[in-house]
Amino acid sequence: MSDHDARDAAESLRDAAFAAMENAYAPYSNYRVGAAIRSEDGRVVTGCNVENAVYGEALCAERVAIAAAVAQGIKSFDEIAIATESDEPAPPCGSCRQTMSEFAPDLRVTSYARNGKQATWRLGDLLPEAFALNHLRGRM
Repeated sequence: MSDHDARDAAESLRDAAFAAMENAYAPYSNYRVGAAIRSEDGRVVTGCNVENAVYGEALCAERVAIAAAVAQGIKSFDEIAIATESDEPAPPCGSCRQTMSEFAPDLRVTSYARNGKQATWRLGDLLPEAFALNHLRGRM
């Protein structure tokens, strides 16, 4: 992929995340989040946060996007874009990091703030010692 194509792909993923953010249901925190995850074969699946009066039942945008992708049979990913209305790019929460790691331990994670700021990480840097299937092997 050329630099121009890579830039276009990243912008398209960012735009999909911001579009998903518009559908977020966040009446309690007023913190809307959208996510767009790209499969290794180029398909894009989106998700948004969905809050609940029982706060622990809230769903993060990143996990919603991954669950929607898995429901479509997609289980390998190369990049996720996260969009928020924050002033600074927000990294994914620990639970989302663990879920991402299940499918793509070296995922590229880019977070975008509404004002144009962005930050990019590798998931392995955000979650260096993820719990994984190999940790369960001794119990199976």
